[in-house]
Amino acid sequence: MPSSRLLVLFGSQTGTAEDVSERLGREARRRRLDCRVQALDSYPVVNLINEPLVIFVCATTGQGDPPDNMKSFWRFIFRKNLPSTALCQMDFAVLGLGDSSYTKFNFVAKKLYRRLLQLGGAALLPVCLGDDQHELGPDAAIDPWLHDLWEKVLELCPMPLGLSVIPPEVPLPSKFALQLLQEAPRECSAGQRGARTEPPSSPSELQPFLARMVTNQRVTGPSHFQDVRLIEFDISGSGISFVAGDVVLIQPENTARHVQHFCQVLGLDPDQYFTLQPREPHVPCPERLPQPCSVRHLVSQYLDIASVPRRSFFELLACLSPHELEREKLLEFSSAAGQEALHEYCSRPRRTILEVLCDFPHSAAAIPLDYLLDLIPPIRPRAFSIASSLLAHPARLQILVAVVQYQTRLKEPRRGLCSSWLASLDPAQGPVRVPLWVRPGSLTLPQTPDTPVIMVGPGTGVAPFRAAIQERVAQGQRGNFLFFGCRRRDQDFYWEAEWTELEQKGCLTLVTAFSREQTHPPVLQEQKVYVQHRLRERGPLVWELLDRRGACFCLAGNAKYMPADVSEALLSIFQGEGGLSGPDAAAYLARLQRTLRFQTETWA
Repeated sequence: MPSSRLLVLFGSQTGTAEDVSERLGREARRRRLDCRVQALDSYPVVNLINEPLVIFVCATTGQGDPPDNMKSFWRFIFRKNLPSTALCQMDFAVLGLGDSSYTKFNFVAKKLYRRLLQLGGAALLPVCLGDDQHELGPDAAIDPWLHDLWEKVLELCPMPLGLSVIPPEVPLPSKFALQLLQEAPRECSAGQRGARTEPPSSPSELQPFLARMVTNQRVTGPSHFQDVRLIEFDISGSGISFVAGDVVLIQPENTARHVQHFCQVLGLDPDQYFTLQPREPHVPCPERLPQPCSVRHLVSQYLDIASVPRRSFFELLACLSPHELEREKLLEFSSAAGQEALHEYCSRPRRTILEVLCDFPHSAAAIPLDYLLDLIPPIRPRAFSIASSLLAHPARLQILVAVVQYQTRLKEPRRGLCSSWLASLDPAQGPVRVPLWVRPGSLTLPQTPDTPVIMVGPGTGVAPFRAAIQERVAQGQRGNFLFFGCRRRDQDFYWEAEWTELEQKGCLTLVTAFSREQTHPPVLQEQKVYVQHRLRERGPLVWELLDRRGACFCLAGNAKYMPADVSEALLSIFQGEGGLSGPDAAAYLARLQRTLRFQTETWA
């Protein structure tokens, strides 16, 4: 009889691919399949040759890059020495998640699909291309694809005789059993999250370093629309080392007000302690949660109650709801037909999990504790480009943080969890410690001392280049060219005095673009000047640096439009200054990318 074993492997950066994978796991279990769901880099990839049926769910990040938790798998699967029959026993399917406004839409899923075919795998279906830009989100593509997938899977692995699909209104068992303790444990670790002020050999997500916040300073003018902070941490004794281009990850927490409100809505005692026990042997307990754990710790530091709930949240809440009217609405939101209504209610106004629970009070009050970790995703760490060099600021780490706050049709402003939490911390009021760790970023500066570097960093995208310039100046490297853009010189020109001093010393060539300032002669308001315009103006210099002096070109900032606009400016320069044809200019840019002389660090 064919094996009923199904493996779902995911590469997820923001949690969407993981959420889709968990959905696949639930739907597989409803069809009586033995299903495991794992992050790609936590799975021993050499075992793939023994897997009969695998579904890959992967997001595309940045400019066509794989997520962090599948990079090791990505390197392995593209080894040139893998035989073309390596996966000949495997049936597979690939589900991609991306955004069609980017040039390399679902690049990772498409490339993985082709590679699995090259290695002998048999595709059950064409690759699914989920698109964030669709008005109904990626589910518009995923729903019909899953319908076809399960037909194919059940042909390979029929359900046992006498059994049928478990209906959606019947809740599956929770992943964990929560055992309440009669009294609080006598001794609790001071840092409950596993973080230490005296670090292990290398701080990580499971054991971050509790860094002391030294300063938290607003660096935008009082009339500027956005609060941007320069925050400095003391990392003395942490064992943390970094170079320009690296990023720091910070684990935020929910506000005390939201924690209290959540506990009230669900009828929880925040001081109640519990232990966790997995219901299945292959499911580990979350390593970030201590055992035993308090409800307060679980809600404040683990459950992402300030995130916008996904469809799976409504599916499970509908299963658990005892209230007929609320359950009816929840079922509508979780159905394929109800996705437009769910988008209007939840995604468009960015309504949070806590706010949804307040809107469904009878359902919220009836949620069994065991299901909290199935219902609400964990808080994810946030990555920030490091904005300082250890050569200029020993034992210090600085970041530039734009505090996210905006208004939707909801009364309460929407706030970024991590940026708002960081902005609220005031080291002048007493000691403040923040859990953090460092990992390599996607920017790598040239090691040869005479190689010039062209850096394009509008807004907070300039942060990694401040680290790079500090590092290069300390090493005596003078070929530093910075194109910086912001709205107004007197409002958001970060580190103006520092750049001016370096210019006067001959260590830096600075080119600025102030998009909201009047130009001379005056131009129409819609003709705003951005960094790509300055690049075109300095076309002869850019071509000279790239073609004759072997410069490296680095770009950082918002991923939406700016990278494409800068690439277009470069192609124009290659044609105008280098005399290249359109195809030759494109090939020149591709060669720069391939040889890491054109690098990007972008974020949504």
